[in-house]
Amino acid sequence: MIGRIRGILLEKQAPYLLLDVQGVGYEIQASLTTFFELPDIDQPATLHTHFVVREDAQLLYGFSSLAERQLFRELIKVNGVGPKMALAILSGMNATEFVNCVKSKDVATLVRLPGVGKKTAERLVVEMHDRVEKWAVGNESAEALGSQHGSGAAQEAESALISLGYKESEAAKMIAAVNCDTKEASSAELIRAALKNKAAK
Repeated sequence: MIGRIRGILLEKQAPYLLLDVQGVGYEIQASLTTFFELPDIDQPATLHTHFVVREDAQLLYGFSSLAERQLFRELIKVNGVGPKMALAILSGMNATEFVNCVKSKDVATLVRLPGVGKKTAERLVVEMHDRVEKWAVGNESAEALGSQHGSGAAQEAESALISLGYKESEAAKMIAAVNCDTKEASSAELIRAALKNKAAK
């Protein structure tokens, strides 16, 4: 089991990143929460990892915190929830927000996440309720995403939403709806605002 990995960040395009570890490039999938906490290209990065071996592939998932990795591992134990959906959930809300949804049985918010239907949301609430009661999430906040600024923030945010499962036209509309106030918003802030705006409708 590969539990932790440290190397030089070579590429990052949500949800994939490439980490150079002594000449070996590891392709890792990460949630948007982790993705926007990554350093710049050519800088060292450390991730807590979860390694999945399938008949047709070997997949490595990376997380910026142990709490996020622990939640990912609990999510994939739920019937009907695979690694891809677990990453989508962790991209749409941080660990604290997810735990709050489960505790309050907020199915309506969960079904607004891409790929999560009503039955899956209800199953998440039922199967995760006892687990989250015993689990201290820590001090993760809604602002856990990084602060990468720049004129390409909107484009990066759209690409990230598309990687979550939204259609290109829908992603563009979601970002446009929250990108009219300031040019200083980071891609992470735009994504979080777009997802919250979507959930509020």
